[in-house]
Amino acid sequence: MKTIDMNTSIYSRLSAIALAAVMVACSATSADKDKKARLEKLKTEQASLGKEIKKLEAEIAKENPSEAVVKAKEVVVKELQPSRFEHFVQTQGMIESMENIQVSAKMPGVVTEVFVQEGQDVRKGQVLAQVDNSLVVRNIEELKASLELSRTVYERQKNLWDQKIGTEVQYLQAKNNKEGLEKRLAMMNEQNDQTRIKSPINGVVDQVTVRIGQNIMPGAPAVRVVNNTDLKVKAQVSEAYVLNIKKGDKVMITVPDLKKDIEAKVTFVGRSIDQLSRTFTVEAKLNGAQDLRANMSAVLKVVYKSVPDALAVPVNVVQEVSNEKIVYVAQERDGHTVAAKKAVVVDGVFDGKAQVQGLSAGDKIITVGYQGLSDGVIIKI
Repeated sequence: MKTIDMNTSIYSRLSAIALAAVMVACSATSADKDKKARLEKLKTEQASLGKEIKKLEAEIAKENPSEAVVKAKEVVVKELQPSRFEHFVQTQGMIESMENIQVSAKMPGVVTEVFVQEGQDVRKGQVLAQVDNSLVVRNIEELKASLELSRTVYERQKNLWDQKIGTEVQYLQAKNNKEGLEKRLAMMNEQNDQTRIKSPINGVVDQVTVRIGQNIMPGAPAVRVVNNTDLKVKAQVSEAYVLNIKKGDKVMITVPDLKKDIEAKVTFVGRSIDQLSRTFTVEAKLNGAQDLRANMSAVLKVVYKSVPDALAVPVNVVQEVSNEKIVYVAQERDGHTVAAKKAVVVDGVFDGKAQVQGLSAGDKIITVGYQGLSDGVIIKI
């Protein structure tokens, strides 16, 4: 009997504990529900109070205009008017000379003379250096002597043949000998001319690599001549713009080293895409300038679209709120000037301005004091 009583006691205690736990759990659940309900009630009251506050502020503003002016936020506005807007792509480029030539020898031999130095202006055809031509010159002198004799013989044979004296074979042999020597002399003179290293263009000597006494071979670099009056800028542009950029488009070129801006036109658009960089080539011809140099770096802004009557605002007044781009404009409401929020779509950015859709000509854009504004706030211009 004692054991049964003890078991009954234990079961009773366990039942009591379980019952208490259930009551606590129910109490906690009930408390959570009360908190959520109270939170919803407070939110509803807050919204109602906000509406009432705005209504009272508007009524007070009507009754006390002077007080409304004091509380209004000061701003600066600018009336929106259509203007030209240009879309561009910016990229890094390099200035190149369209005539940047490494002049080499045509004949092998030892250099006997170098007639130019770096920085010197040269003309097309001017001799820059001389390869040893002593053997060629001796051969030319011998040919000249032989040719002089052959010409004398030919003239005499011709006179005799004209008088029907002698044979035609003698005349033809004299003529053939003279003409053969003339051709050989012309060939030797041409060979002698090839011993002279000449400039193929007008320009400036940029580099002299050949030296007197140096044994030079055909194709080996001797003198670099650059024409700085015929320059171009070359750059690579992303293939995303391959259908936008065309020959004749305007290019704004900035040379950072010179702090100089140049306006030019696209003169060449590549027709192939580089497999590695996924870019294509764009070139623009530059007018010659003394301060421009080949291999200078440059920044290109290629204008591929121009809108003559676009609506553009300062890019800094465009704000992003909840993934929506907006600007504030000044409007008249209930006898007051207020800030009105307007959603816009940005079509492009250029030179600190953004072309937008969603506004109208004549809108008064708030350009100063737009930070912290909200729709309907009273402002002072």
